[in-house]
Amino acid sequence: MEITPSAAGQQPGTDKGVAPEKRPALNSDFETFLTMLTAQLQNQDPLNPIDSTDYAVQLATFSSVEQQVKTNQLLGKLADQMGSTGLGRLSGWIGMEARVAAPAAFHGSPLTVYPTVEKGADSAVLVVKDASGTEVSRQPIDPAGGPVDWAGVDSNGQPFADGIYQFLVESRKNGSVSTTSPAETYATVREVRAGTEGSEIVLDSGAIVPADQVRALRMPGAASPG
Repeated sequence: MEITPSAAGQQPGTDKGVAPEKRPALNSDFETFLTMLTAQLQNQDPLNPIDSTDYAVQLATFSSVEQQVKTNQLLGKLADQMGSTGLGRLSGWIGMEARVAAPAAFHGSPLTVYPTVEKGADSAVLVVKDASGTEVSRQPIDPAGGPVDWAGVDSNGQPFADGIYQFLVESRKNGSVSTTSPAETYATVREVRAGTEGSEIVLDSGAIVPADQVRALRMPGAASPG
């Protein structure tokens, strides 16, 4: 047997399927203020009535709060619109390759890495780690900088397994490591979305990077001079 809204406990005298009207919070607050003001007028001491200036101050205060609430609501709407506009602009990045300091997906083909060496370093080393954080290779690089091709093979010339790899640069001074910083690679953008701190991009490696950390963009498969 089908249960109708009335059989499910609908109150007599209510319209079936009609939800109660919701009043904006601001209107509700204003009505509450008027109710309190009316009660204040009705219960004041007739021998010592409240000065009209006090009423004016109360009305001015409420009006100020009301305007501030409206301003906050407007700013919130503008922020939402700007966020939507930003995502619309970034949607053109989907399918392109972004240069970022994030783990990269390796599929057997050499990867071009863009290291950043600390200024004044005597030497530098490119360190590669797999998805588990295990170091799989390291190679000296020019401390002057410039792109580095990582072949993706071990010391015996055997290719590493396909997967996600992280690239780090060890800058050395006086024979010891002074800083370690992530190196950049190009990765395909799979998704753009709104994050808690702003727009984000999702790469084919699964890495999530703030959009403002993208250093460069290029067409898929395009060579870059660095």
